[in-house]
Amino acid sequence: MTTRNHHGPAQRQPFLSWALGVTGLVGCLVVIAGTLLAQAFVPDHDWVSDTISDLAAGRHAIIMDVALYGFATGILATSLATARVHLGKLDWSAGVLALAIIAGLVIIVAARDEYGDGDSNGGTVVIHRYLVYALGVLFAYLPIGMYRGLKRAHLPAARAFAVLGGGWVVLAPVFMFMSTRMDGLVERVLALIACGMIAILSWVTLQHGKKPPAPAG
Repeated sequence: MTTRNHHGPAQRQPFLSWALGVTGLVGCLVVIAGTLLAQAFVPDHDWVSDTISDLAAGRHAIIMDVALYGFATGILATSLATARVHLGKLDWSAGVLALAIIAGLVIIVAARDEYGDGDSNGGTVVIHRYLVYALGVLFAYLPIGMYRGLKRAHLPAARAFAVLGGGWVVLAPVFMFMSTRMDGLVERVLALIACGMIAILSWVTLQHGKKPPAPAG
């Protein structure tokens, strides 16, 4: 009697899961490193009151642009990785789609060079604020849609993901309406939360892909 292999694609072809997971983690490191590097080139930049957008709108904007493109690449890789291991049902699928849309929005933010300063850099409509709103909503959905799947795969990671999601839900609306005295600090915290969520998803898919197949029988 023949037996069927019911193992998922992540276990049958672990290298792709590994490559996507690593790309997601590297994307997080790239945007963090790019932010730190850009600060070194911008004189009198105050990381408490000046936002990351200020770094991306000046003479050395290319540094943050490249960092954002790297982050978008990492998010897209994470979307593909989570689709590949697929730890949930419709809610997980919606999270996969949200990740793909987030990656596209980050690319648009970098490409349009607006950064909320009212300058469309030759474009006809300034859409930065609307992109930020969309990113806020989509990142807020991730812990809602992907928590159950993460919980089944790795409970500590799911709990960390939920904590980060809670921080995002609390701080994102505050950032949108707060004064400019501390918005740079809050934006950096939100950026670290976003990187943390992507890193957790990438790490879990890495671990899931490394699991050895169970004996067929």
